[in-house]
Amino acid sequence: MAGIVIDGVSKYFKGEKAAVYDLDLEVEDGEFVVVVGPSGCGKTTTLRMLAGFETPTKGTIRIGGKVVNQVPPKDRDLAMVFQNYALFPHMTIQKNLAFGMKIRRTPRTTIKKEVEEIAGMLGISQLLGRKPGELSGGERQRVALGRALLRRPQVFLLDEPLSNLDAALRAQMRVELKRIHAQYPVTTIYVTHDQVEAMTMADRVALMQGGRLQQIAKPETLYEQPTNIFAASFVGTPKINFFPGTLRREDAGVDLSFLSCTQRLNGSLGAKLSQFVVEDVTVGFRPEDIRLAPGTAGELPLVSATVELVEPLGSETNVVARVMDQVITCKFPARTGLSSGDVIQLEFDMAQVKLFDKESTNHLN
Repeated sequence: MAGIVIDGVSKYFKGEKAAVYDLDLEVEDGEFVVVVGPSGCGKTTTLRMLAGFETPTKGTIRIGGKVVNQVPPKDRDLAMVFQNYALFPHMTIQKNLAFGMKIRRTPRTTIKKEVEEIAGMLGISQLLGRKPGELSGGERQRVALGRALLRRPQVFLLDEPLSNLDAALRAQMRVELKRIHAQYPVTTIYVTHDQVEAMTMADRVALMQGGRLQQIAKPETLYEQPTNIFAASFVGTPKINFFPGTLRREDAGVDLSFLSCTQRLNGSLGAKLSQFVVEDVTVGFRPEDIRLAPGTAGELPLVSATVELVEPLGSETNVVARVMDQVITCKFPARTGLSSGDVIQLEFDMAQVKLFDKESTNHLN
């Protein structure tokens, strides 16, 4: 196993802007890091540079402390799992699993023992005599993972390996991958566009946009303390709500105005915000931080809203409501009894408010 250091790496393709720009990323030995972002953000190009399929325009890549910029892919001691599985269709599953060990001239008894061990761990022992065309997508994905595990690499690279599977199987395979990593804690970089995969699987998430790293953090930190508006909006389902707001400094504290209400921010939050000269801000609230208000007014700010859509999801209910020209998505408990056209009172949990500079989009609190 080995750690990975990407230091100031950029990749330019001829006649195009940078696919990856000045990327700094460090992955610890045995860590599971998920690189996530929208299409075209540079995540797959980053993976290809790690694998040796692309050469960085500038910067250095170190694997296990060794600079590998000019090292061929076959000499980097990596194993890669692709979206399309890349199995040999004319070979049985047993031969697919054993192929890498065979070309490395591993003794037959060792090959047989290790293939059976990996097949048992992945639950595919009964499939060893079949060919890939006879398997389901999930079974083929397990075979691809097994072949990578038998490679005994120092680094795993996974390029959207679950994107071809249905939702139920993706959820199952996420659990399997985490279990496998717990048993074989190999340094792993997993690329995906799916924020659910990133948040549920990663030790840390590296979020990219436009070829630049936006934030790298533990999943809970990325969710609770996003570094900018893009990071806040990319993670979370339903998406975070944003409203225009204004900060005004008063002798006794800071007042935040948004929608049709004004709230005094005292304590540590007010003290922190009083240091900024910015006045125009973007106010963010996660759907679960907006609640149905009780019959009597409390200490939290209230706004009146009209229900436009109710989405019952069993254990919870998503409600889309309108306040003037603003659409708000809320996450309420199940069986709210609400219908389209109902007028409701919403209260905002100010302890969970996220404020961003309107100009720079950076997180303020």
